[in-house]
Amino acid sequence: MDTARRPTLAVIGGGIIGRICALAAADAGWQVDVYDAGPTRRAAQVAGGMLGALGEGHPGEGRLLDRSAASSAMWPDWIDRLGDPGIRTAEDSLIVATTAADGEYLRQMAQFVWSEQVGGDRLRPLRAREARALERSLSTRVHSGYLAVGEGALDNRRLLAALRIALVDAGAHWHRIAITALSDVTADQVLVAAGMATPRLLPEIALVPAKGEILRLHRNRESVPVPTRVVRARVEGRDVYLVPRADGVVVGATQYEPSALDDHAPRAGGVADLLADAVEIMPGLATYDLAEAAAGIRPCSADGLPIIERVDARTVVAAGHGRNGIVLAPDTAARVVRLLAG
Repeated sequence: MDTARRPTLAVIGGGIIGRICALAAADAGWQVDVYDAGPTRRAAQVAGGMLGALGEGHPGEGRLLDRSAASSAMWPDWIDRLGDPGIRTAEDSLIVATTAADGEYLRQMAQFVWSEQVGGDRLRPLRAREARALERSLSTRVHSGYLAVGEGALDNRRLLAALRIALVDAGAHWHRIAITALSDVTADQVLVAAGMATPRLLPEIALVPAKGEILRLHRNRESVPVPTRVVRARVEGRDVYLVPRADGVVVGATQYEPSALDDHAPRAGGVADLLADAVEIMPGLATYDLAEAAAGIRPCSADGLPIIERVDARTVVAAGHGRNGIVLAPDTAARVVRLLAG
């Protein structure tokens, strides 16, 4: 690149995807400006931060699972780049069932879906007592499960903060403003990574909103210890996850169609189901403090794969990551930088 003048990039969107793409571009020699509408519109504030390709995998999602696994393998280098090892809150995941039927569901997933993405000892079947030996606070109702080695988790809010600091250190400029038209920004290239606001700027990009709730439970002096692994459970046909944080756990997640794009209020039924299933799988959580109940709107694509492509000579889009935004962030950043480089 021309050392006399760095090419300029405007990034519209200050979530995980926008920030990591902006930082990757800055590292590649671009002068970056980030335009962020603020945290109230940011799905990344309401996330578990799991890096598991398996726990999120479903039949027919082979391409997504492959991409998720490859992207997850990039996260250690990114954590080193950010210089904050505390971003990672777990190294592995326990995937457990509470009934024989749930156990059979997990067995079929392991045999017919997950086995194509793993090798060696990355996915280990567990009896109930073996699972409880790894996480002693698990309920005696645990029927069976799997240990997913290397399928850890990140603290999403700590990650957002670390990316912001790294961007400032890299010389990027931050603007707290909602962009309503691409003509509002002046740059050689524009990256639109604005979540559900993306179609307002690029009407040809079709996204489907999915609402999801999470709970944050804080440990107090009477509480059992925080789990050391992500716990993903199947409770009588429902899915729940428990993700460790320094001060407690994040519990999630429901997923359904929102009533509107500004529908950020958690529903009583969703909160009740999450609490009941969390305590069912780890009874000691009943002693934790309920610190937060929140909901976010996830932008989903029609086929489940994120939309990362060049729209025109000046514009690139990265959107539609759905429930996989954090795990897919490094892969997305690499693809965006290649698109910007032509």
